[in-house]
Amino acid sequence: MRIGIFTDTYPPFINGVSTSIAMLENALQKLGHQVFIVTVNPEDMHYRMEKEDRIIRLPGIPIGIYDYRLTGVYPIKAISKIKEWNLDIIHSHTEFGVGTFARIMARQLDIPIVHTYHTMYEDYVHYITKGYFDAPSKKIVEHLTKFYCDKTVTELIVPTKKTYDLFKEKYEYTRNIHIVPTGVEVERFYREENDSKETDKIRKSLGILKSDFVLLFVGRLAEEKNVTFLIDNQEKLVKKNPKCKLLIIGDGPDIDKFKAQAKKLGIEKNVIFTGKIPWIDIHKYYQIPQVFVTASHTETQGLTLLEAMAASVPVVGYDDEAFRDVVIPDLNGYLFKDNDDYIEYIERIMKDKKLLERLSRQSRINAESHSAKYYAERVLDVYNTALDGTTSGGEKKTFVSTMKSVVKKGLHGK
Repeated sequence: MRIGIFTDTYPPFINGVSTSIAMLENALQKLGHQVFIVTVNPEDMHYRMEKEDRIIRLPGIPIGIYDYRLTGVYPIKAISKIKEWNLDIIHSHTEFGVGTFARIMARQLDIPIVHTYHTMYEDYVHYITKGYFDAPSKKIVEHLTKFYCDKTVTELIVPTKKTYDLFKEKYEYTRNIHIVPTGVEVERFYREENDSKETDKIRKSLGILKSDFVLLFVGRLAEEKNVTFLIDNQEKLVKKNPKCKLLIIGDGPDIDKFKAQAKKLGIEKNVIFTGKIPWIDIHKYYQIPQVFVTASHTETQGLTLLEAMAASVPVVGYDDEAFRDVVIPDLNGYLFKDNDDYIEYIERIMKDKKLLERLSRQSRINAESHSAKYYAERVLDVYNTALDGTTSGGEKKTFVSTMKSVVKKGLHGK
């Protein structure tokens, strides 16, 4: 099969969507399929081709959120190259920017388009509105999401039941929804596949002793990830066990705020910030901790949890529906509802070596069912469903008229 993946984020961007797309690309190729990428130039406003004309980089425009770029520029030479690829199917991973281009090309080429919904946009509106017009803005996001995911695609993929419920219950989506949890290249994270000497070297550079009990968080350092919760509770844990350290990997707009918080609490030596770590090296850092922690309420799935489990690291995470399919209490970790739960679970694991060993073994076993190969096979099933059904078509409304309708509905709260 000749597959065109359209995405706003792709390596060298570092985030969960970018990682999942690179993993899917590799897994599909290993299964014998040809994969072509249409994405954004992460550096400037120039068009370029990469990897023997298999990757198109469209001019990228900074949008003021982290280092993300979007595009509304679709050069004729890009359209010509995509036609030359002779695609069987298009798989979109974004609703806007390159996602719009995916829908245009699907209609022009008269081929099916599969879409994966990755982001709960309503949780991120505040970055644009800065606190103003949040309610109407969320309504606009809802209408845009329903339009992009319903009127313009052949089949829809979501990673969890949490996202499925959003579409079925709130958005009243009536078409097919395929729940396909995103996979992980689990082999990269296996303990036996990593050099223990390299792990010791990294541990030493971070000032972490082998006798320390390390909690790990990996993710964007921003308000919606609720890192404040982890740092506040770290103070309580350190008072009982000075060897407990919180290792925070990632970057974001609130990193300085979190560093200041740790310093104010007097635990800056027990809260270690690494900054951004390249995806190619991240697996090495998962070999350090005893437990992976997250208090985020806004995930659609949480790939970092699966990466941790593949490294035999159990998870203590917030009791969010996105995590319930992954974390099974007292089997491979725990789900907490409040501060007391969190402290109790961490201390329970810290004090009981046999419990930690059992949770670690089971984490590794459970992670194997989320392999990249299994994920790619599930996605291929959706592709075949799309190919067996009707082509993309969609409504005949023009894009401009649809946007006007969406904005009008959003501003009036209807």
